[in-house]
Amino acid sequence: MPREFSVIIERDPEGYYVASVPELRGCHTQAKSLETLMKRVREAIELCLEVEGEHTSRQEFAGIQRVSVEV
Repeated sequence: MPREFSVIIERDPEGYYVASVPELRGCHTQAKSLETLMKRVREAIELCLEVEGEHTSRQEFAGIQRVSVEV
């Protein structure tokens, strides 16, 4: 049965896309293109599930909030 995961994607200063899956501890990957990133993130999720098994927490994605602070 397919499971869905929220993926946070950021772009680093060198232009690489970095993906993190908050629901799976330590599940991260990076790539130069979004197409490659999506392939790699699916592979990373599959590997994390192999290691953690089906006992992963089922958290509901609540969102991302930008916060402004004076520096």
